[in-house]
Parts: sequence; structure tokens; C-alpha cells
Amino acid sequence: MTEIRTERLLLRHARLEDAEPLHAIFSDPVAMRWWSSVPHETRDQTRAWVEAMMAGNAEGAPDFIVEWNDRTIGKAGFWKLPDIGYILHPDTWGQGLAREAVGATIDHVFANGLTDIVTADVDPENGASIRLLVRLGFTCIGSAEHTWNIGGEWKDSLYYALARVAWTSRLSSVS
Repeated sequence: MTEIRTERLLLRHARLEDAEPLHAIFSDPVAMRWWSSVPHETRDQTRAWVEAMMAGNAEGAPDFIVEWNDRTIGKAGFWKLPDIGYILHPDTWGQGLAREAVGATIDHVFANGLTDIVTADVDPENGASIRLLVRLGFTCIGSAEHTWNIGGEWKDSLYYALARVAWTSRLSSVS
């Protein structure tokens, strides 16, 4: 089982006991504002989501639960390469934890040769996520209207990409 440790975080594969703390996130309309589904109404929905994540991990998906101070605070990684996704509990926002978690998952997939490019699909109104991606070196490669229907509301998409060569050259220039 793959684990990634950063300065403040542990990223690890999902376990059934993650359903309860993740339900606090997936049932929260603020946290779910930019997610690809409506907030979960029941713990069973969240448990099914965790079970699907566990099945993906068993098949090799580099998708991780994010722990901070021994608390499950979200997820970061790839349910399907090369598309990255992340969500953290709102009470952890603004502390650089998403940048740390997402950066670690990108390091992992590039270092292990799992992909040569990472992509992201972001709602144009999700300024925090756009800023995070840009800080990490992603560039906007396109857009589309009415790409997601979430609870009867159409959402648009901005598409971002980050190539392995850009990531590694960026890291080299920081060292």
C-alpha cells in the first residue's frame, strides 16, 4: 500500500473507517460547491464512494486520503489518470494543505512514470482551485460550456494541464 508523507500530511489509500470523516465533507454544501456531484444526503452514499475509491486503489489508482494531525481531512489524487481531483474540509482551507497534498500526488505519479501529463477540469468560478493549479505550474489549455449538470445546474469547465517536463524543470529551478 502506497503512503506519501509530506512536511505536514500523510497521504494513504482509503479505508472503510474513512467514510465517517469524509461524510462531514461530502455532506457539506460549502465543500461540495465545486465537486462533480451534489452533497451526499446519507452516510451510505459516502460509504459507497469510499468503497469505490478502495476498489480503484486496489487496481492501482494513485488516489489518496489526506490526513493532517491524525485527522482525515479530504482526498487528493487520481481516480483515473491523468485527471487530478482534490477536496478538503473547509475548516482546513487557506493553510496551504491542498497545495502540499496535490503537489505530493503529482510528484508521485511523475516519479513513478505513471503519466507524462496531469490534467484538471475546473469550474471557472472556482478561483481558489484555479490559483492552486497555476501556482503548481498548470496552464489553461481550453474551456467548454455546460459540461457538468450538478443538481439541475449547468457548470462550465476550464481545462488545465501540467507536463512532466514542466514539473521537473520547475523543481530543478527551485533546488
